[in-house]
Amino acid sequence: MRTPSSPAGAARADGSDGSSVRIGVLLPLTRPGWVGAGRHLLAGLELAVHEVNEAGGIDGRPLELVVRDTAADPRTAEAAVDELARLGVAALAGEYHSVVARAAATRADALGLPYLCSSAVLDALTEQPTEWVARLSPPQSRGWRVYADFLLGAGHRRIAVAAQPSVYWASGTGILRDHLAARGGTVIELDMSTLTPAAVCDELVEHRATALLLLVGHPEPAVSIVKSVRHDPRLTEILIGAPAGQPEFAEWATLLGDDSAAIPFLRYLPERLGPLGARVETALRERLTEAPSFVAFEGYDTVVVLADVLRSHGTDGTHATAPDRTHIAASWPRVAVEGTRGQIRFSRTPGISVWQWVWPPVQVVDRDPAEPDRFRILRTG
Repeated sequence: MRTPSSPAGAARADGSDGSSVRIGVLLPLTRPGWVGAGRHLLAGLELAVHEVNEAGGIDGRPLELVVRDTAADPRTAEAAVDELARLGVAALAGEYHSVVARAAATRADALGLPYLCSSAVLDALTEQPTEWVARLSPPQSRGWRVYADFLLGAGHRRIAVAAQPSVYWASGTGILRDHLAARGGTVIELDMSTLTPAAVCDELVEHRATALLLLVGHPEPAVSIVKSVRHDPRLTEILIGAPAGQPEFAEWATLLGDDSAAIPFLRYLPERLGPLGARVETALRERLTEAPSFVAFEGYDTVVVLADVLRSHGTDGTHATAPDRTHIAASWPRVAVEGTRGQIRFSRTPGISVWQWVWPPVQVVDRDPAEPDRFRILRTG
């Protein structure tokens, strides 16, 4: 593990002559990435950068995003981190997919490049504890336990998971299994590398499952599984859930229509937004021409944190205009900034390898069957 005092951390952002302060951004903007998530994350980042620059930038210098598309591919992300480091960005931000964020975080740690992860939840973003990486989203172990408690509270004890091979999905399955088993629940694993959506229906009947969780990609095979289950007369009472948040985005409702509703998922918003959150929500809605997801708020908060860090801790006192990676990375424990969803502070948390905001708000919500564009809050944690 590198520490912020390592020589690699001393590299400065390009443009110490007074040009822009640049932040490298990783996003899934093309398939097979969750393009809707990438678009919302970028909207939040761009809105916050616009506001920072309207307020005078970073010590008079404009803030600039240098965006790279990961397409949900870890190797693409690693190559992008290398490129962005060579370009001299002050810090790295973004990414939605946990497996991709883990690859980026590992590479950023090795290079001594500060990385504020916006929206990925995998607990172990790096194999070893690192001082270079901080995260805004809650760890998977916390959010998915809240989701498991929701299932138990709704009376579900036999829960099937339709899962694709992935470290992220396997981690989620393990969290659910451990939490539910200790409380009398059972997890039935359905391997989506061998099953068709129709075969999933047969397995649900055979195992007498009362809930099915979609631990699969979006839009496929998630959409096809929902359609098969919802139109199988044997499964009219089964709950379909999507803890990873597939139903959050408008594309879900477009593709599934009435079948998109009543599928509980996790999102990271408070029950009520404060004044800053409400103002940002209005601005994001105008920018996106649709309701902003929690991911858009995560993007906005990412820039709020980095701008505060760059203004307060981004220099070493000898080159006042040159953001210093060492000082940026060393500043995570000193952050205390108001975000759209509450005050953001980072701390060390047992079992979490990065600096963690403790704790972002967690909700279990679904789309209202009577009005699929409206979300119902089913549980908070």
